Amino acid sequence: MARTNDTQTVSVAGQRLRLTNPDKVIYPSTGTTKAEVIAYYMEIAPYLLPHLADRIVTRKRWVDGVGTADKPGEVFFEKNLPSSAPSWIRRVEIQHSDHVNTYPVFDSAAALAWAGQVGALELHVPQWKVGPRGGKQNPDHLVLDLDPGPGAGLPECVEVAKRARALLRDLDLEAYPVTSGSKGIHLYAGLDGTHDADYVNRFAKQFAQVLEAELPDLVVSSMKKSLRGGKVLVDWSQNNANKTTIAPYSLRGRTEPYVAAPRTWRELNDDLQHLTMDEVLKRMKRRKDPMADLAGPVPTSDKLSTYRSMRDASKTPEPVPEAAPGAADGQSFVIQEHHASSLHWDFRLEHDGVLVSWALPKGVPTDPKKNHLAVQTEDHPLEYGTFEGTIPKGEYGGGDVTIWDSGTYELEKWRDGKEVIAILTGRKGGGLGGPRKFALIKTGKNWLIHLMELPTKPAKKAAPRSMKRGFVAPMLAKLGSADDVRDEDDPSTGSGRGWAFEMKWDGIRAVAVIDGKDVGLFTRNENDVTAGYPEVVNALAELGLDDTVLDGEIVALNAAGVPDFGRLQQRMGLTKEADVEAARRDVPVKYLVFDLMRSGGDSLLDTTYVERRKALRSLKIAADVVDVPKAFDGSLADAVESSKTLGLEGVLAKRRDSRYLGGKRATAWTKVKHQRMQEVVVAGWREGQGARSGTIGALLLGIPTEDGLRYVGKVGTGFDERTLTDLQKRLAKLARKTSPLAETPREIARDAHWVTPSLVGEVSFAEWTSGGNLRQPSWRGIRTDKKPQEVALE
Repeated sequence: MARTNDTQTVSVAGQRLRLTNPDKVIYPSTGTTKAEVIAYYMEIAPYLLPHLADRIVTRKRWVDGVGTADKPGEVFFEKNLPSSAPSWIRRVEIQHSDHVNTYPVFDSAAALAWAGQVGALELHVPQWKVGPRGGKQNPDHLVLDLDPGPGAGLPECVEVAKRARALLRDLDLEAYPVTSGSKGIHLYAGLDGTHDADYVNRFAKQFAQVLEAELPDLVVSSMKKSLRGGKVLVDWSQNNANKTTIAPYSLRGRTEPYVAAPRTWRELNDDLQHLTMDEVLKRMKRRKDPMADLAGPVPTSDKLSTYRSMRDASKTPEPVPEAAPGAADGQSFVIQEHHASSLHWDFRLEHDGVLVSWALPKGVPTDPKKNHLAVQTEDHPLEYGTFEGTIPKGEYGGGDVTIWDSGTYELEKWRDGKEVIAILTGRKGGGLGGPRKFALIKTGKNWLIHLMELPTKPAKKAAPRSMKRGFVAPMLAKLGSADDVRDEDDPSTGSGRGWAFEMKWDGIRAVAVIDGKDVGLFTRNENDVTAGYPEVVNALAELGLDDTVLDGEIVALNAAGVPDFGRLQQRMGLTKEADVEAARRDVPVKYLVFDLMRSGGDSLLDTTYVERRKALRSLKIAADVVDVPKAFDGSLADAVESSKTLGLEGVLAKRRDSRYLGGKRATAWTKVKHQRMQEVVVAGWREGQGARSGTIGALLLGIPTEDGLRYVGKVGTGFDERTLTDLQKRLAKLARKTSPLAETPREIARDAHWVTPSLVGEVSFAEWTSGGNLRQPSWRGIRTDKKPQEVALE
């Protein structure tokens, strides 16, 4: 952002915003300016906005900066949204006992930028949300503010937090810590919304009193200042419906730009300190939000506000929807011939729930050597894709509109504000005259549209039959512990002289059968997934290997370069070429090879692990898509610690002298996990509440036993919107009237939707309860590579 003291109007996240005095110093001790505050809120928006989603925001404003310790800046607490605020900020009216306040709900990075512009450093929210029409809902969060008194600090807060976590777990509630950026720690837990704020507030008070009884020398639950010396106040009162708490990732108005920062429990074992905004931005480049399970989806701003402001629904036949566009992932297009004050063509592509639009004064280019001007206009509603008619004279865009062509497009590239490349396939007899490929390129203030040559792509096919005949069933590992991985000559260290250690990659097992340019990819069940991973197939074909079989894992990497099973879900199960190509652009995959069963027609099944790895290394496989990870050089303890650092679930220990036992599970390969995972069979689902009303709130889970499918609990966290939509479609096809469980607990039978138990998934969890249920399970994804009968208790 350019630094100048002049007033300027800029475009922020699609909205126009007036900025003043960007060089004004807000935090004198660090020299942090208003421009840097706004930049922080813009960059942290993907993590902060989900915690603000559908919550009214009260603000603490330091218009002239926070000042210094000796001379604090003037601050005031603001509830009502001033009339000068931009019209595109969502407003919600809340009735209090004797008055009505109009609060903002921040649903875009632009709204956060506005907050920075007006000096609203601290963003405070209640533990409840508002509905689509602004109605107050029941709390979905419990919050405890651990506030250290004189003589106490963060170490004492950590001790209280850990005990509180244990007590909450006994109630099937998982706690999430946040260093407040002020003095102490905030502790959050998710609620199902069945109780009102008064109930939650009473519960929080009783919980604080229990903590005080258990830790009388450390905890106080009374607000009296005289009782707080050397102790931690467990402030339960912020669960009151009229109270608010600083939002996670909000700045604080301290002498330095500290942040209310969500932390992992592991961090609480370290020398815990409060974090500044620079430290938070740095850590979020390589981490996930530790509180992601409590956050909602990233709010979508109203992209049609500009369109709506330019039209009067009572005067024009154009569609003017009242509501903001919902999430959508369609790929429709329309090109309209528009006889307005000057003839032009409107070129519109569906993207993120709207029609992103350009005006083409000279029409659609027909010669690859001649580019045409494209002037980007406001986003239009999807309903405009079928609009034809006359816009009255005097209204915006007055004139006749007809559809020149329409259809669907295949996207190759979309860089917001910079470049779009797509192949358009119109209707029969349409103006395009067949499929056409266009590039829209931003040059200066406007765009150019360029006609490109259509590619000639071979169709992706399943593996040749000869590939499947060469399949070797993969060897399987048994679950064990460090005690199972010891050398007889040195059992105390687990140094691993007789063992090799590999990371347990978070993906799907895949056997690659290669014969020259012919390649087949198969799951452990011999399902052909060749068509789903063309980049892997192409990379393997380039190796030039004859009659070779590899064992490995297909993984999808997150932004930190770590395998992410959740991202891989977007690639699993796809077979149609268009679907695969679309998913491939967003979620590239890698094939990590860790064993070699046949090479050049020679079987290596009877050779040792060491010999097979040597043969594998001799193939010199090393590419962007296919790679051979090195075995870990060190002890089991070191390997486990490395796995934790990478965010993986554990280690595979393999005896160096072990033969390859295709299709068998053996202790010669032992899984040592530090994260608990369990494969499960979906038996049904229960409806959710609030935002999930009418859809899946929780999945009902089972594990096959000799006596039938045993109920092991329900999972209601770990889902994003895409996952829930996909699950709803899958389960609708499996609906049945009776329970598939051997014994159905009464508490779930009354409102369960049962399904045929054919869908296998995986969850992470804390532990098993005494009743044999999963405690705090979180959904990881569907296992299309597994069958229900293969699921067993880990």
